[in-house]
Amino acid sequence: MALLNILHFPDPKLRTVAKPVTVFDPDLRQLVRDMFETMYEAPGIGLAATQVDRHIRLLVMDVSDQGNNPRCLINPEIIEADGEEEMDEGCLSVPGFYEKVRRAEHIRVRAKDDKGETIEFEAEGLEAVCIQHEMDHLDGKLFVDYLSTLKRNRIRSKLVKQKKQKASS
Repeated sequence: MALLNILHFPDPKLRTVAKPVTVFDPDLRQLVRDMFETMYEAPGIGLAATQVDRHIRLLVMDVSDQGNNPRCLINPEIIEADGEEEMDEGCLSVPGFYEKVRRAEHIRVRAKDDKGETIEFEAEGLEAVCIQHEMDHLDGKLFVDYLSTLKRNRIRSKLVKQKKQKASS
């Protein structure tokens, strides 16, 4: 297994729209394992392939308290959504920032697992929010896009400044 490099906002590669997965092979399963390792190490509860510069419709997540409920969703789609909830969100690609975002409270998801088998399930609360957040990445969207232009630009400026400081040290 290997830790993957996580792209940080405002990297333009985070705006790439991911392509559907068509081949379910050992290379894909290795990428899934590497993404889980990267997500747990970060630490985070979700990671989209776009965030590790792989532009395919793949996300991994684990919203359990113990980190013992890994879920891999390939070519995910939300087939039903209802309700609304507002929750603080953070992102491994926008480190150190948390803001309230409104999303559907309850969703029904259809996806493939890493072997290409179709799965369908319902999610609510944090799990639903995490899926929607990671699916946004697959469409080139970040949680900061839900914020005001002023807040988004402040976050961008701070992250660019931090990157420059790290590069010069």
